[in-house]
Amino acid sequence: MKIKIRIGKVKIFAALKEMAREILYPTKERAMPDRDVKTIRDLIWYQYAKIIAKSAMGEDAKKSAYGFVKQTFRDLKTDKKTWSDILREDKQFAQSEKECIYCGSEENQWEHIVPKTIKINERCPDCSRVQEIHNQVWACRECNGAKKQKGLYAFWAERHPGDKKFYDRIPPLLEKKYLKTIYYCHECNGSLDATGPGGVQPTVFDLDKCIVLE
Repeated sequence: MKIKIRIGKVKIFAALKEMAREILYPTKERAMPDRDVKTIRDLIWYQYAKIIAKSAMGEDAKKSAYGFVKQTFRDLKTDKKTWSDILREDKQFAQSEKECIYCGSEENQWEHIVPKTIKINERCPDCSRVQEIHNQVWACRECNGAKKQKGLYAFWAERHPGDKKFYDRIPPLLEKKYLKTIYYCHECNGSLDATGPGGVQPTVFDLDKCIVLE
């Protein structure tokens, strides 16, 4: 009898958690990661693991080499692997064509991926990770104006309505620079080990949420 009651409680808890997730993130708006992703830090590692897999095995790596994605995620999480210094992405950016990272246009200006007006603490206006090339890409005036002060995932979802896998369509160089910058923003914000609202699993939209603007 006790076993049956316990199983019943587990099922009820799971159902309530799913209801909370559905309320906070309606199905059409959700961007749920792997079930082993529990925190913001985990999600950053998971997104980065997918980029590594796609670079090594092609765009369909999440399906064709899911085991590789999971192992890379675990290795990043346990420090068996570390991501490269952001200078690598800076060099790739310097060698890339001077075209808009969002649409490919050739009429461009500097764009800060994490808004330079972010205000987590008093150090943000002088933070080189946010204010300098680590956090910059080329963007046309139209895309720069449309993005305004949005986080990368919110902006990409807005540009690709109806695409449930929009977060897997982001150019690798753009997403890598964003992940490496937003990681330190969450570190400063004390939210790397936070979950999603109400204790549910975080989504990519939660990566954007430490962006507090003036």
